[in-house]
Amino acid sequence: MASMPTGTNAVRAESLQTDKPPLDELNVRLLTELTADPRLRTTELARRLGVSAPTVRERVARLEESGVIRGYRLEIDPAALGLPVGAWVRLRPGPGQIPRIIELAARTPEVVECHRISGEDCFLIRVQVAAIASLEDVLDKFLVHGQTTSSFIVSTPVEPRAVPLP
Repeated sequence: MASMPTGTNAVRAESLQTDKPPLDELNVRLLTELTADPRLRTTELARRLGVSAPTVRERVARLEESGVIRGYRLEIDPAALGLPVGAWVRLRPGPGQIPRIIELAARTPEVVECHRISGEDCFLIRVQVAAIASLEDVLDKFLVHGQTTSSFIVSTPVEPRAVPLP
């Protein structure tokens, strides 16, 4: 499954208006296989797609270079690491605070996702902590820059998944 980049590789809204080349049927099939199992070996992908291994390597390289494939990721259960409490935090920044919030989110390890959003709130931040008291410490860091509203994650009936392919 492709991952979301972090830091200087963060996705900007204008990049969502794609300048990527259209995907042909073979690339869609390749992406479908990699979405199901990103660890598939080139030889196995070639077998499944009915093409040569060099063709698969070349296509994967082109998809990576063009940014269609942005990365690969490892999923770890936060509770297994002692971080069972997840929360979404909406943040409405004070005047001039947006750059400070971005920098703070980037250097706060408990922040596992941060999205710039439309609407009254400017940020949607997912935080993973060991206990509710730990969430208070994280929120206090952000409160000097704006107003927060938090919602605890009770369950995840639909796990994060890849973008649907055409």
